[in-house]
Amino acid sequence: MGSTSAGSRRRWWLIATVVAAAVLLLGAAVLLLQGAPTASPPASAPVTSPASGSASETPSPGSPTAASPAPGTSVPAPAVPVPPAPEPTAPPPVPAVPAPVPPAAPFPAALAGRDVETIPGAGRVVALTFDAGANAAGLPSILQSLAAAGVRATFFLTGSWAAANPGGVAAIVAGGHRVGNHSMTHPAFTGLPDAGIADQVTSAERAIRAAGADPRPLFRFPFGDRDARTIATVNNLGYLPVRWSVDTLGWKGTSGGVTAQLVADRVLAALQPGEIVLMHIGSNPDDGTTLDADALPRLINRIRQAGYGFTTLDALVG
Repeated sequence: MGSTSAGSRRRWWLIATVVAAAVLLLGAAVLLLQGAPTASPPASAPVTSPASGSASETPSPGSPTAASPAPGTSVPAPAVPVPPAPEPTAPPPVPAVPAPVPPAAPFPAALAGRDVETIPGAGRVVALTFDAGANAAGLPSILQSLAAAGVRATFFLTGSWAAANPGGVAAIVAGGHRVGNHSMTHPAFTGLPDAGIADQVTSAERAIRAAGADPRPLFRFPFGDRDARTIATVNNLGYLPVRWSVDTLGWKGTSGGVTAQLVADRVLAALQPGEIVLMHIGSNPDDGTTLDADALPRLINRIRQAGYGFTTLDALVG
């Protein structure tokens, strides 16, 4: 009985020892399994689910992916989408530039090529005109008579006279009278080349304008000396040549056999609608008389008594 109990205890002790050893071995195995590293995919490949194989599935936290740069590298800024350039548009149409309007003709085309002797279609009126190329001896009396009678006249001035008598030019303009161009130095025009004519006309214009008057477009040839060429040349300079219907001859003076009475008689004898009367401002160089200035008051009265009025040469150019 005693030997049997001792044998049983030894068997139980052996079994317990084996069980304990097995438990220890099992625990050691568990510990080894927990400490072993697990396999992970390469850093360049995304972690995918075996079931779907989709590269869009979110990887587990802490796992590197293709969208996560390696530590220490800079992250490039995302590209900003550039909108497409607008298609070029056609430029707006350029408005048509109107053709320049030609300047108005300085005088009626029907008068071109003529040295006008009367005012066409003027009716019962007379144009008194005075040439100034020598001195100004008769000017004060002439301006006084015209003002007293309420008559306006036309004065043809040389450029040299205007330059020497700026006060006379100012008095003519102040009296409301018209001014014309009578050349610069009063030469005979048919003996001048076209360039010489142009110089005479334009130089006179500058001198007259500098004295305060505008002679355009009225012109009178010195001595009445003209031909088709000189008329055309003056026309091309923008001027209309104006001659006369009657010359009073007052410039001849008493030394030439002329009197104030004869001056008036000559004008009345030639009286006609649109008559242009030629008189002079200066005195006769030999006797110093100013017959045109002396005859003017009675001349105006006789013309009015004949039923005529007065006009300036502006009536020619409208």
